[in-house]
Amino acid sequence: MPYKLLRGMVLKIWYPFLMLLGAFFKQRREGFQRSVIALNNRLVRKGRYGTRKILLLLPHCIQVNDCQIRLTHNIYNCKRCGRCEVKDLIGIAEEHKLELFIATGGTLARKIVLEARPEAIIAVACERDLSSGLVDTYPMPVLGIPNERPFGPCVNTRVDLGRVREAIEFFVHP
Repeated sequence: MPYKLLRGMVLKIWYPFLMLLGAFFKQRREGFQRSVIALNNRLVRKGRYGTRKILLLLPHCIQVNDCQIRLTHNIYNCKRCGRCEVKDLIGIAEEHKLELFIATGGTLARKIVLEARPEAIIAVACERDLSSGLVDTYPMPVLGIPNERPFGPCVNTRVDLGRVREAIEFFVHP
């Protein structure tokens, strides 16, 4: 079975089924979402892409909470102070000539994808937003990277920059 079709079945059939189960087993819901993200990533990696038209999409909570500059309209307003990983992510995006955006939620993320018209997406977010975003953007190839939440959800989150670089290399050099 072609991987794209299998990925569609995972995202359009298996994921809704797991979310239905998650309604009854709330403590397992995030684990279900994590498994869908991992399966999606494995299936995307079965393909070959060779593109530089990549969108790097980040959650607004990647920015430190007490920063005076709001980056949701233009991430390049960042002062690059180094208190959060935005400075490093801007550097990675500039190095690889990628489009880079911060989204405050799913509606804005979908709008960014429609306007940017990428050939591939690298998305960083929590499991809930990431898994639903994978469904919304299918059949576009998306590698999802769950963010790290050392201070809890939606506050000063982090991302493994090595995983971001590796995802870029995968899309650029299949």
